[in-house]
Amino acid sequence: PPLGVLSKAFSYKWGIVSVQDNRISLWSAGDLGNAGLNGEYHGEPHLLCDIQHNGDVMDMQFLDQERIVVASSTGTVTIFRHHQNNQTLSASHQWEKAHYHVDQDTCSGGAACTGVICNNPEIVTVGEDGRINLFRADQKDAVRIIENADSSTLHAVTFLRTSEILTVNSIGQLKIWDLRQQRNEPSQIFSLAGDRVPLHCVDRHPNQQHIVATGGQDGMLSIWDIRQGTMPVSLLNAHEAEMWEVHFHPSDPDHLFTCSEDGSLWHWDTSSNVSEKPSFLHQGGRSTAYLSHSTINQSVVSAWLSNDPTKDRMEITNLIPNQTLSVNSLDVLGPCLVYGTDAEAIYVNRQLFA
Repeated sequence: PPLGVLSKAFSYKWGIVSVQDNRISLWSAGDLGNAGLNGEYHGEPHLLCDIQHNGDVMDMQFLDQERIVVASSTGTVTIFRHHQNNQTLSASHQWEKAHYHVDQDTCSGGAACTGVICNNPEIVTVGEDGRINLFRADQKDAVRIIENADSSTLHAVTFLRTSEILTVNSIGQLKIWDLRQQRNEPSQIFSLAGDRVPLHCVDRHPNQQHIVATGGQDGMLSIWDIRQGTMPVSLLNAHEAEMWEVHFHPSDPDHLFTCSEDGSLWHWDTSSNVSEKPSFLHQGGRSTAYLSHSTINQSVVSAWLSNDPTKDRMEITNLIPNQTLSVNSLDVLGPCLVYGTDAEAIYVNRQLFA
């Protein structure tokens, strides 16, 4: 749905203090019924409806056109339904303390649910407790729980295929889980070499499921080919502080977007050959980076893994070079980019490819 552009949680991850102030808000990106020639939306974004939420919003995803799944710092996972006839939100289903540290029945035992991913009707959540939950929207109890999936915090999760998920953790590991297998162990483990740098975010290439991008505490962008070895294919020097989100463009995956605690939001473009320029420019503007990669045999050549030297360069643009406060969340759909910052504001960029 067009509103999917606003589906990520603009939760200002570490900035919320009072739980009474936390709300789920649904916005329109403009006049959705009157898109321009290039698919852009006209008119100002405006609030459609909102509802109070217990705990910090750690992540959120649209399940379908009417339902939104929200992860809470209390460990609870809630499905909110958008009633379009009267523009209201209501909690339609809730799994209380889906994540917990010691005992699910303990009053204060909840562990933050740090990530959620949906493939209707299935919902997968991960948390600080190292637990993985598989829910179905139409079922009261969890379909499956992997109790001790990880000994460290799981920060994010994504679907690789219908039955496979990939998680990233606080010690720099990626793990693939086959939900068809009953054993509570990953089918593959990948890790960053050297220091165990926490990974905060992950996204899978929308067309080539073996290509995965991650970002973490050191601000580096890592590109992985999960068919090859156990280490990243490319390590790209990116942000000067923690990377909070990484997203391939869903319909044009030669473009990738990352945002950081350092207040930057970068657009990585591998779609065109650009002339050689200085390596990186942290202060904004455009620059060129070179992908360092191992020589691999590829059945499908991707711009992100190409062995062709003329394609091993990319154009990088800092879309908000004067920003100083952390950019905590982003989402992208068509020509629209939406992001949230510690300025407690939501920004819409409608001309990504202008």
